[in-house]
Amino acid sequence: MPRDYYDVLGVARTADDGEIKKAFRRLARELHPDVNSHDPGAEEKFKEAAEAYEVLSDAERRATYDRYGHEGLRTGGYAPNFETFGSVADIFEAFFGGGAFGGGGSTAAGPIQGGDVAVNAEIDLAQAAAGAAVEVSYEVIARCEHCHGNGAEPGTPIETCERCGGTGQLRAVSRTPFGQVVRAAPCDVCHGDGRVATEPCRTCQGRGRKVERAKVSVDVPAGIADGQRIRIAGRGHAGERGGPPGDLYVMVSVREDPRFVRDGDDLVTAVDVAAPLAALGTKVDVPTVEGSVELEIPAGTQPHEVLILRGRGMPSLRGRRSGDLRVVVNVVIPRRLKRHQRELLERLAESMTEDNLRTEEGVFGKLRRAFGA
Repeated sequence: MPRDYYDVLGVARTADDGEIKKAFRRLARELHPDVNSHDPGAEEKFKEAAEAYEVLSDAERRATYDRYGHEGLRTGGYAPNFETFGSVADIFEAFFGGGAFGGGGSTAAGPIQGGDVAVNAEIDLAQAAAGAAVEVSYEVIARCEHCHGNGAEPGTPIETCERCGGTGQLRAVSRTPFGQVVRAAPCDVCHGDGRVATEPCRTCQGRGRKVERAKVSVDVPAGIADGQRIRIAGRGHAGERGGPPGDLYVMVSVREDPRFVRDGDDLVTAVDVAAPLAALGTKVDVPTVEGSVELEIPAGTQPHEVLILRGRGMPSLRGRRSGDLRVVVNVVIPRRLKRHQRELLERLAESMTEDNLRTEEGVFGKLRRAFGA
């Protein structure tokens, strides 16, 4: 059995015409195929709502429905009639487009802003740290300079379009179950401009725009990260009919540096230190984005211990202090020992005491910290 029309629209049986129309508008917009494409049942729900509105918005049919229900409508010869519509979108147009509820005539289309353009720029980590000027090249739709964007050969007139009378739109009136509907579409001769060139521009074939190759120097700020983008206003595609140009978006790719791993504004690197030197303490050269610096390895440094060089990381885009460089010490155990080296290590091992092997927190303390216990 068909659902109750009042339940379909979600209104009370005492609802007036305004409430019924408002409820249907809300439902129709929710169920429009362009908005609700993910719901396979949206089309049927829309037709159900349109049928309910068609009945309840007509005083005579509504009175019949209130008294006899769906059976009374069928006995009276009523059936929903959507044959005049090609699709659900057409039914939607009957209610909301082209003046079905009293829209007025419109003039030629106004200025249209140009589209945005996206282009990729690849830099290395040193450029990301210091900032750089990078040139990017891309194809863009630009205003034709020969005709200054009006589509006409210089010195020739531009006349009102005879096809649409200068409105930029073609209108058609049709009768539907909901009454007389006026539909509008862009003029197929002037494409919505309302004017046509008597002699189209030879350079752009009357389009007023043409594709060309553009080059722009982009200032990449220090501290930028991989995947961030830079917006350059007004360097996208040219607008139509005097509209402003779109924007250029530069997508920044930062090449990986084999010496570093980036963690926010911090950099992480690793240095190899022989076990005897880690025990005695030493100095090693450590890479930074600005060049090598000397780092002191304290005596007794343990494997994977992290030493921090303040301010040697990446600069902050927000103007705060630079990040740090975290240096992971990789204590290397010697291999392929010579006889005298083995003898020295054996003598060292014999001299070891429990105090030499004691750590600040002990091995179980490190395990608890590692596993969050």
